[in-house]
Amino acid sequence: MTEEKEQAQSKQPAAPLVPTAVPEPLRRTAPIVPSQNIAGRSLISVIAIMTFLSCLTLGAVTLVSDSASVWESQIAREATIQVKPADGQDMDAALETVAQIAGGFAGVRDARIVDKDATARLLEPWLGAGLDIDELPVPRLVIVTIDESNPPDFQQMRAMLTPEVPSATLDDHRTWVDRLVSMARTTVTIGIGVLILMLSATVLSVVFATRGAMAGNGHIIEVLHFVGAEATFIASEFRRHFLITGMKGALGGGAAAVLVFIGFSWWSSANFATPEGDQASALFGGFAIGLGGYVGVALVVLVIGALTAVTSHMTVVSYLTDIEVRPTEGA
Repeated sequence: MTEEKEQAQSKQPAAPLVPTAVPEPLRRTAPIVPSQNIAGRSLISVIAIMTFLSCLTLGAVTLVSDSASVWESQIAREATIQVKPADGQDMDAALETVAQIAGGFAGVRDARIVDKDATARLLEPWLGAGLDIDELPVPRLVIVTIDESNPPDFQQMRAMLTPEVPSATLDDHRTWVDRLVSMARTTVTIGIGVLILMLSATVLSVVFATRGAMAGNGHIIEVLHFVGAEATFIASEFRRHFLITGMKGALGGGAAAVLVFIGFSWWSSANFATPEGDQASALFGGFAIGLGGYVGVALVVLVIGALTAVTSHMTVVSYLTDIEVRPTEGA
């Protein structure tokens, strides 16, 4: 029986072989915008330069603004009373009277008479060493230290000083403070204007680069558009490409600016207590832009990257809108 079954099975036709599906190798899709080309590298360089200059402008504005604030605080902290020599006047008694009147006002922390030796040292650069103050008609000074939170009434102080010591003149340095505030505001305004010009130049560079990229890939864009690809998809491809390009250039320019600030700060520290270092410190402090300055550099980098992406997106959408309008105008 077993032999008969085996013979019957051997007479049946063999089942046809079904070929096994072999997976096709994955095709690497090429991006719409070439990732590496000469225009892309040039755009990265342009964006890096613009970011570098923008960050330097922002840092310079920060330094000047901080220095002006320090100058304003230092000047507003003190007032000066000048006592000029007069016929029949006892200078020492006049200085004592001025110091007592000024020191009695609310808001005055201290009224200090500048002694003869200190006055001679102040005049030494112009009149030389070894001066005898008693032989020269040199004005003497009283330095008034002010409570900045509660300054005294300078008008009343002048009114009390004039009858007692007619040769005394009070200078509250208000003119200098107003000039410093005006200078700081002007510098900040100019810096903001230069920063806006830099950002505008960056936007125009991105527009030209996007137009160039679309001109080189115009046939691909038109085919994708006419076969049904949405404008948002095509624009997103350009936006992604130019966002990466913009961030590369912005990060490079921002990093270079940070290195410049660190280098200036190091130079200021290395030249401490030298004539050059003292003059630079008097004008710009320690060349340190502080945490706010570095946060500003980071914001400039982000803004330029975002501007690059948004500009390319709007340019592509405008280009695709022109494609749609062209056939209508021809008809």
